[in-house]
Amino acid sequence: MRARAPTLLGIGVILLVGCAQTNHYLIHPRTAAPEVIVWSDHFARDELKVHIEGARPPGIGPFPTVLVFPEEEATASDMHGVIWDLAARGYVAIAADYERLINGKYRPNMFAWRSSGDLTLIIDATRKYPQANQNRIGALGFSEGAVVSLLMAAHDPDRIKAVVAYYPITDFPHWYAGKRSGLSSRALFALGRWQMRVESGASSEPDFQTMLRLASPLYMAEFVRAPVLLVHGAQDTLALPEESERMAERLKAYGDTTKLLVVPGGERLFNFRQPQQATLAWDATLAWLDRYLRPTSRGADRPPPSGTG
Repeated sequence: MRARAPTLLGIGVILLVGCAQTNHYLIHPRTAAPEVIVWSDHFARDELKVHIEGARPPGIGPFPTVLVFPEEEATASDMHGVIWDLAARGYVAIAADYERLINGKYRPNMFAWRSSGDLTLIIDATRKYPQANQNRIGALGFSEGAVVSLLMAAHDPDRIKAVVAYYPITDFPHWYAGKRSGLSSRALFALGRWQMRVESGASSEPDFQTMLRLASPLYMAEFVRAPVLLVHGAQDTLALPEESERMAERLKAYGDTTKLLVVPGGERLFNFRQPQQATLAWDATLAWLDRYLRPTSRGADRPPPSGTG
């Protein structure tokens, strides 16, 4: 059995997503189907607060459950189209965004997650909803949300059963060490790095580098047990496809079930900007979730024995 993952000290993602406008309803419904049940909720633990938007099919379930994490600066509400789509297909879908208590006030922070307990708060919160099948929980994330999904699978490998990660940065130290061309690009990356450094609260540069490493899914790959689908745009210039390629190689080296889908012509946040590429990736996403979260036998739906996680 693999050793338990070490405590997560921090996570942050550069807030550089390009100039093109995103459309979160590009291939997803703009309204929930009449039969879909929707709700909102809040949870808090220690200094972390999470806001959720939920959607589920009618009935008592339990239904396979997908936790959805948006890209940087997006919110759970921005994921309405995604969760309504999933709910219409038979999933409990729960989107989440986070704020951290800073100087007496909850506010967004690039290092919102400071512990394993912070990272797994949303998984624990699903126990409030009896319709959510605790044996069939998956994570779906975009950009920053993809990083969260992968780290969550490492920190709670017994409960996360499938992951779909769209265009994550998987190795922050390596990514920052890369060369950038053009004055504007270099300036933006320098600004982003400065912002991450300030918000991390690290006492020194070595401490900051340690935090970046612990926030990098690549270095947590050995703890992941869930099947992972990595989706990356071939033309992504912010997070190059090699971020997902290296992650896929690392996961496979540990014997994990892994697939890499590099989408031809896909640019940054392509699934909210390019309909053709978005549809290709979404079809692959649904196939992956169906394969690993749908119960294959009657016994698969039964709750775990008392005292187990």
